[in-house]
Amino acid sequence: MRMRAAICLIACLGLLMAATAAAETPPLPADIIADLEQLQHQLHQGEHDRVVERARAQAQRLEGGNAADRWAGALYRQLAAGAEAGAGRGEAAADQLRQARRVQEVPSRQRDRWLREEARLRMAEGQIEEAVTLWLDWHARHNGSVDDRWRLARALAELERWEEAARWVERALADDTAPDARRQALAAAVFQRAERGAQALPRLEAALGAQAEPAAWRRAAALAQGLGELERAAAIWEAGWRRGALSEGADLRQRIELHLMAGTPARAAEYLEVALADRALPDILDNRRLLARAWEEARDRGRALDAWGEVARRSEEGGDWRRLALLAHAWGRVELAQEAMRQAQAYGSQ
Repeated sequence: MRMRAAICLIACLGLLMAATAAAETPPLPADIIADLEQLQHQLHQGEHDRVVERARAQAQRLEGGNAADRWAGALYRQLAAGAEAGAGRGEAAADQLRQARRVQEVPSRQRDRWLREEARLRMAEGQIEEAVTLWLDWHARHNGSVDDRWRLARALAELERWEEAARWVERALADDTAPDARRQALAAAVFQRAERGAQALPRLEAALGAQAEPAAWRRAAALAQGLGELERAAAIWEAGWRRGALSEGADLRQRIELHLMAGTPARAAEYLEVALADRALPDILDNRRLLARAWEEARDRGRALDAWGEVARRSEEGGDWRRLALLAHAWGRVELAQEAMRQAQAYGSQ
């Protein structure tokens, strides 16, 4: 990051001599122009410390003079900033640009160029809050590139200013029709933290694939479930299961429960029966009760009654026998209903 910022700033120094001739700035004496050109040449030769020393001394000498002196001082500050950046001293470079921007004679366009470069430098130095303030100031007058918008969104996310970050992600996505995986992940995280789940979910889904971690599949399914999109949650989980990303016992149980919640109880029951038979899930009462509920919701009368009968016999609880009795009565199995009700009463259920 430091090297990129330095390269960018040094490249901008090519504007230096154009700036000295700008119509809206005071004309500079020939000796000052010659000195600036000499320092720029030394900068390109890598003489960073020499340029810093000379440029800062000149800037300090001229800052109390007339308009032309102050304008020249700002240009010396720019050269000092370039030398500091080239030497890897990004914070010092940013400080020089800040002083240059404060000179009254600096044209607004040049001031904004320096503001932008200062923001880049401070971002590279980890001064995120200061960089964000500068970027927002710059963006108030400039649309910027897609990269600029993503950069600001990421910085706002680092500061946990989620709603602001979400607005800048939206602006970035408006022109970035095919963001890479890194930007998709940023968008998803920002939208989720900003409680914009409906915008986050497509980004999470777009990142799912053969290389996606199990946690990514779980996050996407959980978000869909939280949004009340149960069929979508079940479909995401099913896809993760089939790709092998979700393979633990708890994942299998969640796969079954999601199908039950999503309105495909027969599939949930079939998966659970196979899991119990293969011992992929333990043959315990809780899983047997889930199987009975799944067959009941699937309206498979025979299997539902058999499953509830198995639960009641294992649990020896009056409530399970009563449940079996009510279902049997509703489905015309009179003898089974009567026997189940007797068992319910025997186990204390009224």
